[in-house]
Amino acid sequence: MTVTATTPYTYTRSREAFARAQRVIPAGIPGHQGPSEGCYIPQAAFPLFSERAQGSRFWDVDGNEYLDYMCGYGPNVLGYADPVVDAAARRQAALEDVVTIPSATMVDLAELLVDTVASADWAFFAKNGGDTTTLAVMTARAATRRKKVVFVKGYYHGVAPWTQKLDYPGVLEEDVAHNLMVPWNDLAALEALFREHRGEIAAFISTPYMHGDFVDNELPAEGYWEGVRRLCDEHGIVLIMDDVRAGWRLDLAGSDHHYGIEADLICFCKAIGNGYNLAALCGREELRETVASLTYTGSYWMSAVPFAASIATITRLKELDAPAMFRRLGTALTSGLVEAAAGHGLTLVASGEPALFYLRLADDDSLALHQRWVAECVRRGVWFTSHHNHFLNTSLTDADLARTLEIADEAFAVVAAG
Repeated sequence: MTVTATTPYTYTRSREAFARAQRVIPAGIPGHQGPSEGCYIPQAAFPLFSERAQGSRFWDVDGNEYLDYMCGYGPNVLGYADPVVDAAARRQAALEDVVTIPSATMVDLAELLVDTVASADWAFFAKNGGDTTTLAVMTARAATRRKKVVFVKGYYHGVAPWTQKLDYPGVLEEDVAHNLMVPWNDLAALEALFREHRGEIAAFISTPYMHGDFVDNELPAEGYWEGVRRLCDEHGIVLIMDDVRAGWRLDLAGSDHHYGIEADLICFCKAIGNGYNLAALCGREELRETVASLTYTGSYWMSAVPFAASIATITRLKELDAPAMFRRLGTALTSGLVEAAAGHGLTLVASGEPALFYLRLADDDSLALHQRWVAECVRRGVWFTSHHNHFLNTSLTDADLARTLEIADEAFAVVAAG
């Protein structure tokens, strides 16, 4: 039996809190962060409630400390409780937040986005990534007077009914009747679908690269995005880039710019405000009046505090050249993890962009070995997840990477020993 240097964590208070939650909250923890969703395997290896967060770390209610590579599923881009962003939010909160009319801070942020995002002539604000993808599809349908939308197989664009599948509870045939799908990186299939449904397709929507769950992430093939842009232009189809996850982690001008094109509409959320609740749809001039014509709003969509936080976040990302930092850190981390696995006779596959990497132990097709390794990492203080891409933030240090590799090596030793 291998003796490891780190004592595995226990979660007594976390389990007590979950028992309370089950009595008053459906599923205890709703959605993808709940244990019923299969993200936490085995469940006993994971805590369920946090207590505080700072920089690259958070602490659970039992006092266990974690180096966090999920970053709140993406919003933590500068580090938890970033002092510059939080100070900007406090200054704004002392003046106003949710008021009968919007704060001019909204205009300041819109101007910053138009100056920063290569394909943006305007910005429209909401609260969730799904708000922006829904608005983008509505805009495309209103502009083209067409109904059908083309997705890439394996897509995720939120939880609105139009984004889901027919066999999901509560989803009607009418919700998804106009959804079409094509394989990723297959321009021939896309062209054939466009021709088959000529004059019927409003939009093509995709993430900048495939970062789906339970599958190795896949970058665009050479010339793929240029080909998509050309086909959309030829058929009068609105090209929507869902940059909710990847936005500002690959390129401060947008992931469409990173891959050499300009989208017609681009959706942002996660990294926009370092955890302050905000999303944005940006787009080209020709769609400005269409967006303005839609009935689309929410009770807190003009909250001024997140606007101020976003201005501070984007400004800081520029000062740090965050995409370059993420490429360096992500490359060093994934290379080190692959090497550590090999040292125990294991094959770890790291895929996707270094800033949003995906991990998979390739020695077991059942995924059980990978799940065991992730669980052993978490129980020693490194928060990976089993079947989702991971995120980095700018507060992560070289010392954090070194500690991560130490713990990962211990976890590899445990699973290799059987």
